[in-house]
Amino acid sequence: MAEDVINILLIEDEDPHAELIERAFEGQGSRTQIHRVKSLTEARAQILMREPSLIIADWRLPDGESMELLPDQHDPLATPIILMTSYGNERIAVEALKSGALDYVVKSPESMLDMPHLAERAMEQWAARAERARMQKALRESESQFRLLAENASDMISRLAINGKMLYVSPACKTILGYTPEELTGTISLDLIHEKDRSFVKNLFKGTRYDATHTVTYEAQHKDGHYVWLESSARAVLDPKTDSIIEIQTASRDITERKKAEKALQEAHTHLQEAYDRTIEGWVRALDLRDRETEGHTQRVTELTIKVAKKLGFSAEELVHIRRGALLHDMGKMAIPDEILQKPGPLNELEWEKMRQHPQHAYDMLSPITYLHPALVIPFCHHERWDASGYPRGLRGEEIPLVARLFSIVDVWDALRSDRPYRKKMPSKEVVRYLREKSDQLFDPRLVDVFLSHMESPQSS
Repeated sequence: MAEDVINILLIEDEDPHAELIERAFEGQGSRTQIHRVKSLTEARAQILMREPSLIIADWRLPDGESMELLPDQHDPLATPIILMTSYGNERIAVEALKSGALDYVVKSPESMLDMPHLAERAMEQWAARAERARMQKALRESESQFRLLAENASDMISRLAINGKMLYVSPACKTILGYTPEELTGTISLDLIHEKDRSFVKNLFKGTRYDATHTVTYEAQHKDGHYVWLESSARAVLDPKTDSIIEIQTASRDITERKKAEKALQEAHTHLQEAYDRTIEGWVRALDLRDRETEGHTQRVTELTIKVAKKLGFSAEELVHIRRGALLHDMGKMAIPDEILQKPGPLNELEWEKMRQHPQHAYDMLSPITYLHPALVIPFCHHERWDASGYPRGLRGEEIPLVARLFSIVDVWDALRSDRPYRKKMPSKEVVRYLREKSDQLFDPRLVDVFLSHMESPQSS
């Protein structure tokens, strides 16, 4: 192909020498084309017409020295040149190589016949030198673009040595930390980081993929002494040969206002949760005032349910909903008439039918309140029974939500151990016997075991 042809410009005024060199290249076939000229003037004209791949030039020519063709500024991308001379001269050789010649050859039959090999080696050296030059140019351009972006970025751009020393810091550091780039360059970045955050920032790249970008938040000290919150994205720059870290590049922004907003939002959320819980407790007190016979029952079953639920591994968030559900378990009784709710004796069948509606009443009353949805399983399902004999839906076994199955045991335990107008409280041993007898009938047998195990432990008091 045309692009594979090596065009060699041979500048030689002595015919025997030129013929010897041309004969040496005849074995290269059509891949190499030689165009011979006899003077610098002809050479310059030929170069203007067609830039050669390689120049092989006699040092001394009729109209001057071929050293004049060498690049003035050591341009590595200039056409490669091999200089020849009829006699060795160390000064000329050194000057030629310093000026950019790729090789310096003393004319002899052997060296001229070996010219194809010398030319190939010179071309390889030139290609390697040109590639290095292109890489250095690309690096300079990349660094220039990096600095242009960094100097104008609102984020603080930094380059750090592996010991944390700041090699470069962009001007944004003045806005973010109060320091000028000159004040920070050469200092240790970790010294600015709050001591509580220093350890994890220091170990950011330990035990992880070096080629990953890590984003961390931490507090850093402003020049005037106060701390600001920074969010930094950090990436390691690796040595291509050893894959070891040679520096770390970071981009940091001030997120102090965002942190303040998050804290304010969290505090508002906490206050709202507290308001929710105070509201629920107010409803419970209202129910206790209406049904004095069961006063204190709700608080007792709530605390006991929470203790056992912790043993079962419920999360902190789940325990919040369990607590609310336990507090509200009898909320539906607000819809039961006083003559039934406060009746001193046993209820008849019609009265029981109305009393059994209180889980549905609780659901109807509380389901429009979104934040109570996760808590509704206890008010709605705590009278369901393992054998499907419960109400309001007659759920069976594990169809009943787990927390409702647990609460039903706790609810019966406390009810049987409390005085009621129509019966006296039962001794604890009899209540334990009752729960054992009704295990796998009214109650989940596994949860009965868990509950009784808790009640028998010293920490249950």
